[in-house]
Amino acid sequence: MHYDLTDLRLFVAIAEAQNLTRGAEQAHLAPSSASHRMRLLEDSLGTPLLLRQARGVTLTRAGEVLLRHSRQVLAQLEQMHADLAPFASGVHGHVTLWANTHATHSFLPDDLAEFLRRHPQVSVTLAEHTSPEIVTAVARGEIEIGVVAGSAQGAEVVMLPYRTDRLVLITPSTHPLAKTARTRFSAVLDHPFVMLHAGSAIHTFTMNTAATLGRHINVRIQVRSFEAVCRMVSAGVGIGLVPRSAVPGSATDEHEPPTMVELDEDWAQRDLQICVRRTESLSGFAATLVSTLVDRSR
Repeated sequence: MHYDLTDLRLFVAIAEAQNLTRGAEQAHLAPSSASHRMRLLEDSLGTPLLLRQARGVTLTRAGEVLLRHSRQVLAQLEQMHADLAPFASGVHGHVTLWANTHATHSFLPDDLAEFLRRHPQVSVTLAEHTSPEIVTAVARGEIEIGVVAGSAQGAEVVMLPYRTDRLVLITPSTHPLAKTARTRFSAVLDHPFVMLHAGSAIHTFTMNTAATLGRHINVRIQVRSFEAVCRMVSAGVGIGLVPRSAVPGSATDEHEPPTMVELDEDWAQRDLQICVRRTESLSGFAATLVSTLVDRSR
């Protein structure tokens, strides 16, 4: 079998675009050159990969297998580049960490600052992903460490306790719901919401939870951080759903802090966990980071 990384990148681009011409554009190749490369790749592998149709292409079963492995190869290559880049700038160690929205915005800033203070020769790459994406990446060996919410049943990973937190409803201090100590999620869905941006883990979770109730959320505005959600709620834009740890305890600008209302839902408990493939296989600084995060959680 004879093929190179350009072939794999081109194949992934064509498969994701479901169109040879658009895939070729993304790979910065002429369509004729891309078509020729795909023919040679199929000949090399001894099987068709693409079903060419009038309006695009679809994958054969062999193409689906190659797409899965190509993504893993390219992801591992990017990880290698990220891990090697710090050495060129004089840094002696590097750790990549993926975390969900909650951990990224709440606990990790202080905990990573403490880790970096103790280990000035190390750099950290922190990327925000949803918990299922993180668990999958750890299980495949694409990253060493993740921080996720909830469990990972069926995945070949190890989960270590990190932080305990809970989702709460926040309302403007003058809102009718502010006088309520506890409420069910279904009882507040008629009110306009301030939401974290689409694609964030908590946005996806909240929308899916409403959908299971056969309801839709009236999203008044979407913002990029829990702090912004709290500020918008304090200003009276709507109500929000955030971790208790993200709610400010004092006034912001001219507005009173939002009022917390407990959610009477089992899913409101959002315990964070550190996700690794095997603790004994962690590289040196990755193991040190995990140890630091566990210690900080106590």
